[in-house]
Order: sequence, then C-alpha cells, then structure tokens
Amino acid sequence: MTSEVTITEVGLRDGLQNQTKHLSTDHKIKVGSGLIKAGIKRLEATSFVSPRAVPQLADAEALVKKLKQDNEIILEALVPNQRGGERATDVDIWVTFISASEKHSLANSNCSISEAFERISVLPKMAAQVGAKVAAAIAVAFDCPFEGETPIGQVINLAKRFEDIGVSTLKLGDTIGSASPRRVTGLLEALNSEVPRMEIVLHFHDTRGLGIANIMTGMQCGVTRFETSAGGIGGCPFAPGASGNVATEDVVHFLNLEGIQTGINLERLIKVSSLLTNYLNTQSFAHLQNASPVGVLQDFDNALKAIG
Repeated sequence: MTSEVTITEVGLRDGLQNQTKHLSTDHKIKVGSGLIKAGIKRLEATSFVSPRAVPQLADAEALVKKLKQDNEIILEALVPNQRGGERATDVDIWVTFISASEKHSLANSNCSISEAFERISVLPKMAAQVGAKVAAAIAVAFDCPFEGETPIGQVINLAKRFEDIGVSTLKLGDTIGSASPRRVTGLLEALNSEVPRMEIVLHFHDTRGLGIANIMTGMQCGVTRFETSAGGIGGCPFAPGASGNVATEDVVHFLNLEGIQTGINLERLIKVSSLLTNYLNTQSFAHLQNASPVGVLQDFDNALKAIG
C-alpha cells in the first residue's frame, strides 16, 4: 500500500454548490487561503457553469484569480462545456463531468450521455491552448438513484472514450454513498485491466459510513489520489438529508494514524473547516469534529486567528 496520498479538497465547489446560504467571495478566499496554508496542494475551487444555474458559484473568475496568486496550489474547477472553458483560462485542471447512467444524466444535466460527451469532447484541445489539462469525473460510478447498480462495463466504456480524446485522469464518484470495499476492488481491477494508463482518483461519500473503508481499499489497490470536503459538506441532491462527502479532516486523521503522508497539518485543517461551517451556519459532518475531546475547535474567533 502507498506511503503517500494526495488529497484534493472539493469543499469550495462540491460543498457549496447546493447550499442555501451563499458565501461571499471574501469568505471563500479566506477558506481557500486557509486550506492552502494547512497544506492542501490541490484545490477544486469552483465551477464554470452558468451563474443563473448555480448562483452559489457565480464568482468563479474572481475567486480563481485571487487564489491563483499562490503558486504552490494546483487549482481545479468544474468545466462542463465550451462556454465554461472560455471562462476557465486561469485554472490548471478542467474537470469535466458525465453520468454513467442515462436517467441520472437527464436529471442532473438535462441531456443524454452521448449529448454530454459531445459537449465536453472539445475541451482537451481548448485546455491545451491555455496550458491546462482535463480530468474526467464520472458520476454514479457505482450506483444510480434511478437505475440501481451501475454495470462496470458502462464505466469502462466511458473511460475508453475519454482516453480516446486525450484524457488521462479519471475521477470515480460514489454519488449516493453506496459503494463497498468489494465493489471498489472490482471496479478498480477492471479499469486497471482495460485502461491501465488512466490515473484513477476516488471520490467517496459517507452516506452509509463506509467512506474511510473504501478509501483504504482504494489505497490497497494502488490509488494515491482522493477527493474530500472540509467538514464533509456537500452531497447528492437526489439523496436529501444524507451525509455528504467524506470529511477531509477525518481522512487526514486516519492517514496520520496509519503513518501515511499527506503534507496536511491536521490542527490547521480543523480550524479552517470550523470556519467554513460557521460561515454556512451548518453542522460539520466530520466524525472528528463531533468527537470529544480530540482538541476539536468550536471557538469561531480562534478559527479566524488560525488562518490569519
């Protein structure tokens, strides 16, 4: 199993896109800067979708430009189509998004899988023109809330199509948090056999409490990159009330106990996570934040001081 893991923090994008409370750009900058100071090296900062569709992320250009001033960070953003690509010129990694099931694609993107792929097929060449790269995110890679279990063959087919247009990084989304270690192993083994040159990134939800177990399974299968969200905020809009993404602080705590390096300062991370959930006026889904005592920070003023 790997001795080093890279975490991509997705709270500012995946965590905020469905929140009823809209954070100001200044608040996002404070959280993003705090995460960078805590040791986060890859940050999915926003989404270049229509501001009318996702008003929570309408400040994408301004936020990226400010965070880009830190040269040590790799900035990622969701880029769904050509229009998004025209706006994402300051982003290092353009994350395209596609569903592995037709019904989820229609519900989430209002188009079929083929139509979605057509929209994003132009992005690798566009990204290359501004020195960026494209990563492909596959939603409902394990289960769909409308169609049930996603056949492995559908994920393999999409992976091959992405490989054909020059995409070499594949993100697998456990959208409704229903994956289990056995199924994670099965999908990763199939991908390793069919598209061995693809770099795999795993994105788990903790809906059924198996997020950490699935991450450990991924590491045992050779995966070294995972996506998590500070405070565990964010989640599937088709699973209302369910806990969302695996919490970054829980994952870093677990990896620290296992002697696996992340380069992230857990104490600073907890403080920034507390800042984010205070801004949102919401509870943290992180087990570490809700445990006692573990030095969990509850004082909002201390959170502000911690990130300067």
